Amino acid sequence: MSTTETGANAEAQSLPANAYTALKPGESYVPIVSGALTQPEITLRAVFWGSVFCIFFSVASAYSTLKVGQGMEAAIPISILAIGMARLFRRRSSLLENVIMTGIGAASAATVAGAVFTVPALYSLHLAPHPVQTIFICLAGGCLGVLFLIPLRRYFVREMHGQFPFPEATAITEVLVTGEKGGSQARLLLQATAIAGVYDLFVSTFHVWKEYLNFQFIPFMRGLADRGRMVFNFDAIGFILGLGYVMGLRSAIVFCAGGILANFVLIPLVWFTGSHMDLAVYPGVTPISHMTAVEIYRNYVRFIGVGAIATAGILGVIKSLRVIVSAFGIALRTFRHGEVHQTERTDRDVPIITILLGVVVSALAVAVFFGSFKVSFALVAAGLLLTLVFAFFFASVAANAIATTANNPASGMTMLTVIISCLVLLNFGLSGNTGMFFVMAIAGMVCTALCSSGQFITDLKAGYWLGSTPAAQEKVKFLGVILAAITAGLTIILLAHTFQFGEAAAGDTRQILAAPQASIMKALVVGFMSRQPVTYLLFGIGALITLVLEMLGRSSMVFALGIYLPLSLTTPILAGGILSHLVNRRAERTGGERGATMRERGVILASGLMAGGALGGVLGAALRLIPSFREDWIQTPFYSNEFVSQPVSAILFLGLAVYVWLWSMKGAKER
Repeated sequence: MSTTETGANAEAQSLPANAYTALKPGESYVPIVSGALTQPEITLRAVFWGSVFCIFFSVASAYSTLKVGQGMEAAIPISILAIGMARLFRRRSSLLENVIMTGIGAASAATVAGAVFTVPALYSLHLAPHPVQTIFICLAGGCLGVLFLIPLRRYFVREMHGQFPFPEATAITEVLVTGEKGGSQARLLLQATAIAGVYDLFVSTFHVWKEYLNFQFIPFMRGLADRGRMVFNFDAIGFILGLGYVMGLRSAIVFCAGGILANFVLIPLVWFTGSHMDLAVYPGVTPISHMTAVEIYRNYVRFIGVGAIATAGILGVIKSLRVIVSAFGIALRTFRHGEVHQTERTDRDVPIITILLGVVVSALAVAVFFGSFKVSFALVAAGLLLTLVFAFFFASVAANAIATTANNPASGMTMLTVIISCLVLLNFGLSGNTGMFFVMAIAGMVCTALCSSGQFITDLKAGYWLGSTPAAQEKVKFLGVILAAITAGLTIILLAHTFQFGEAAAGDTRQILAAPQASIMKALVVGFMSRQPVTYLLFGIGALITLVLEMLGRSSMVFALGIYLPLSLTTPILAGGILSHLVNRRAERTGGERGATMRERGVILASGLMAGGALGGVLGAALRLIPSFREDWIQTPFYSNEFVSQPVSAILFLGLAVYVWLWSMKGAKER
């Protein structure tokens, strides 16, 4: 018999000691709100405010991403807003209500990302999609992403407990727990959030000091870049420092190793091979001898990263097949014998039969959508199969990537979808405008699916730590996806009538929204529909790198992400991992309650850096929407002087690390 707990006692607890560590044999994890307890969860308050946040962030993120190529982080700011609003009501919102509110609202950024990466290409290709088609692509992809992730929940969230760092979920969880507890820890979280918010706003929005460090004002570093295309990059912002701290040293090292291979081995190797050639080598359009390190990465090494990530994702699905088969086995027994499989509240999903029916309904709707193009049944079947297969496999890819690095390789996986879909559909004789629309619709649904599934695994892990009911989170996530899909679709339609996406068309005087991701997808689909060759060799090299790592028993997905993502991201993550290692070693030597306090305060500070960085990014993106905005509204005299500005940035970033170290130690000394 369950006990109802609505007071502050459960909310005042800390996370259990084994929240972030692998469980020992026979050990189990008991969340703050255990399975034997209940709290208000899906309430009118949580659903209403979650929906309001979802709509607001969907509009803002869609416009921001199309304008500057960078969307707004939603989950962490919404978790902070949920904590702030909890005190506005006579009955304070429960911890689990805040989880629901955050989950609904967070669907905005994920659905929008999938939509704006692809759908604007339909407008820039002058294919004139109907408003219903635009909304349907977003909606179908988002629902498929959620449906395909639910059977994977138990594997990623419960069975692999302590094996993945879940950086973003950690930040959200710490925000919700610390905000509810109040006292010195809440002040510490707010302090770190404020510092990182101001820091990241100044460094990434205005000309105060440099965000990216390459130290090429030093002759030796400049020589390496010019002669060997070996370029060091470092993104000195607080958000990434906090992200690396939460990831931990082990994952950060593997992550950075992928970046080192890409930037200090593969790029110089391509340069060495082609630096004496005056002819362009496909897929590049200019000779390698004329390319910078960035151009070599974009034209060659990036495709190696895509092949590595795709292979790691396929292997990840194979590894989780046991859990998937088990889930469907339960469904089969229920269907045959009418049994109700009873599980603890905190491990209860939406019934698998419901998931199967949802997939069937979604598949039928997608088939009807493809049939509206008046193509053959074989083409409809091929389009449907491509959509379902890619959405399913990439759900695992996205979940794995988010669980390890909080970075979703959406653009790379969408590029792979576009390439393979083009090859398959060309063999069916589909080309021209209909072919391009068909391919971009598949890519739009797949991209939205993998973005939605990647974000949803964050919600489920945070809910697992806190004691939310997975079935409740899964039900309201569909509401968030529906609201975000409609809002994002309508926003894109409105902007398409007011602006041009990508490049200016002859005779069109409307202003331009860069839509950089959609512009890349447009270039790909146009190129392949023109029957250009495919970079099989580069994809294959990436696949073999992943296979070698798996044979060595290493984490292939983290390494593959390191190859694909820029070095400027992986290096500060390593700095955060080193800082985490130093704090944890000091905590181990100290031991006892003081050592535990050091570890706890370190995670709170890192979560504050992530929360503040996200808020600073939201504010910076909002400022960029002002027509008269200029980055030199705030500018220091030394900003353009690389010899001064870059060292200043390095010193300030080091200062953030020292701040985390000192304040982690400070609390322990005071106890």
